[in-house]
Amino acid sequence: MLFWWGRLAGTTAQQMLMVALGWQMYDTTASAWDLGLVGLLQFIPALVLTLPAGHIVDRHDRRRLLAMCLALQLLVGLLLALGTAGGWIGRELILGLSLLLGVARAFQMPSQQALTPTLVPAAVLPRALAFSSGATQAAVVAGPALGGFLYAAGATVVYGVCAALFALGCVLILRITPVARSAHREPASWNTMLAGLRFIWHRQAILGALSLDLFAVLLGGATALLPIFARDILHTGPWGLGLLRAAPAVGALAVSVWLTHVPIERRVGRVMLQAVGVYGLCMLVFGWSTSFIVSFVALLVSGAADMVSVVIRQTLVQLDTPDEMRGRVAAANSIFIGASNQLGEFESGATAAAFGPVGSVILGGVGTLVVVGLWFRLFPALAQRDRLQASAP
Repeated sequence: MLFWWGRLAGTTAQQMLMVALGWQMYDTTASAWDLGLVGLLQFIPALVLTLPAGHIVDRHDRRRLLAMCLALQLLVGLLLALGTAGGWIGRELILGLSLLLGVARAFQMPSQQALTPTLVPAAVLPRALAFSSGATQAAVVAGPALGGFLYAAGATVVYGVCAALFALGCVLILRITPVARSAHREPASWNTMLAGLRFIWHRQAILGALSLDLFAVLLGGATALLPIFARDILHTGPWGLGLLRAAPAVGALAVSVWLTHVPIERRVGRVMLQAVGVYGLCMLVFGWSTSFIVSFVALLVSGAADMVSVVIRQTLVQLDTPDEMRGRVAAANSIFIGASNQLGEFESGATAAAFGPVGSVILGGVGTLVVVGLWFRLFPALAQRDRLQASAP
């Protein structure tokens, strides 16, 4: 529960920070390209540092590493608050601090993912992951909405609240009792750092699940463009942006609560592929919509479908990975997730600059549906996977 509350505080702060950062950047530059750059500059350090991060996570205390990541984001929040209050914040500072956020998340994701399965028995891991994801989705519901409403009082207020929540998250994570770890420690080398990627490559079901998420969200994500849709297409303000960012998490939170009590036990591969197909259809509806209510509902359903995919994917990876490899596999996994999120934001900004925001989202939705059809054929081990727990080691 300390982990759950710490994750809730940290993720709420992250979501508030990204709402304020995106709105402030677009308010400053009015550029879709710059919105995409914010995502790209968070992805670059995550990509460069991911493999060393995974090795470090497998050799050191995962609690302390996670707390250090939250502390670095606390520093970013304080710098943004001071820069806004002092009037010296600008495009270059926002982009520079986006790099620092990328460094923090390069270590946060693998340490957080590798820590989760050590806190509960394997038998209840699917429900525990759904419950843990519920903390994330609750934060994604509350964070953007709270950030959008607080922005009316000024960006400084938002950044100050973010800093306080990051500090709370640090304290809660450090209070977790240290988990006993294997005494086996492999010396650092390229061979050990690449072990996570090799592990994924030789397991078709895991590779298919991770690459499906990569291409689906890379093509179908619209998060970076929400400031444009909120202001220029749906004609709303920061509060509307906050609600749009929260909408996917509302659907995801409802599904995470359901999966905590009623886990998916059969035909998990086919269910995951179908869920990603629903996500792609929702992006098509969102791209065509000029109604705030229709757009909100489309994003809500997309979040519900995505949560089904997330829980199945995370459980497959965790149950099929030995503990001494979890940091490196989680780090390799974070490459897929980072590419689908941060690089996806850059892709959205670049295609929006070329085809407009509506064309970008519709093109991405079509691409997501094409990927789902291809993955049914390219990864039969995933499509035919019946249960979360593999029948043999």
